Amino acid sequence: MKQEIVSVKWLKDNLSKAHLVLLDASPESTATGKLSSFLGLHIPKSRVFNIKENFTNKASNFPNTVPSASQFEQACQALGINADSEIIVYDNFGIYTAPRVWWLFKIMGHENVRVLDGGLPEWINQGYETIPKSDLKQEYARGNFKSKLQEAYIIKYEDVLENIETDKFLVVDARPEGRFNGTAPEPRKHLKSGSIPKSINIPYKTLLENGKFKTKEEIREIFGEKIDKPTELVFSCGSGMTACIVMLASAMAFQESAYLYDGSWTEYAELQNLTTSS
Repeated sequence: MKQEIVSVKWLKDNLSKAHLVLLDASPESTATGKLSSFLGLHIPKSRVFNIKENFTNKASNFPNTVPSASQFEQACQALGINADSEIIVYDNFGIYTAPRVWWLFKIMGHENVRVLDGGLPEWINQGYETIPKSDLKQEYARGNFKSKLQEAYIIKYEDVLENIETDKFLVVDARPEGRFNGTAPEPRKHLKSGSIPKSINIPYKTLLENGKFKTKEEIREIFGEKIDKPTELVFSCGSGMTACIVMLASAMAFQESAYLYDGSWTEYAELQNLTTSS
C-alpha cells in the first residue's frame, strides 16, 4: 500500500522543502451546515484551493462535479503548481474535503499528492503556528502543471444502472447509516434518502477518530466486515465528496481503487425521481 497521508509532524519538518506545495481545501461548512471552529486560520505557506469556485464544473446539474481537464489545469497553474510539485492537501475539519482534492489530482494524472492526517485541527492541537488569510501569499508565478484526465475512473449513472444487473463492481456508500437505510433525511431537502440497489454502507465517520484516520488494522477490519470476496470497488456518497474519504482509507489499508460515482446519491435519486412531495 502507498503512503497516502502525512502527519502534522512530518509537515512541520518539511514545510520549507523544495517543490512542496501546501493546499488548503477548507470549506466554510459541511453539507449539513456545520461550521468549522477554525475559519480564517491557515497553516503558513498554504495556497487556497477553492473547490466550489475553481475546481468544480459549475455547468453541471449536480454538486461537486469533476471539472474539465483544461479547467483543472489552468486553475492549478494559477496557484503556481508545477508538474514536479509535491502536493500536501488539508482542510479545517480534519479529514473532510482534502481526500476529494487528493482524488482529483490522481485522476488528472498527478500521483505525487498526499493528505495531511488530522488537517488544520491536528496542526493546531500540536501547538503549531497558524496565520490569518490576509498573511497568505495571493499571487504566484504561473506553474507548468498539465492535466491528463483518466475518465475511466469517473463512473456514470448509466454504469451504475447497468451494474445493478451485471455486478461488475460493488458500490461503497460513505453516507451515514440512517441516510443509506432511508430512516434519516438527506441534507438536500428535495431528495429522499435511501440507497442504490446492491450497494453497501461504510459511513466515512466510522473510519475516523478525533478527525484523523484510524489505524490501518482498524480500517482493514471495518472493510473486511462488509466485503468478503475480491471485487472492484466504486465509491459513492451524497455528492462525491465524502466518498473520497472512504476511498482514501481503502487505498491506505484495504484495496486501491480510484473509481468514483461522481454524481452519487444526488444524481441517482434525482434521475430515479426519488424526490419528496413537500
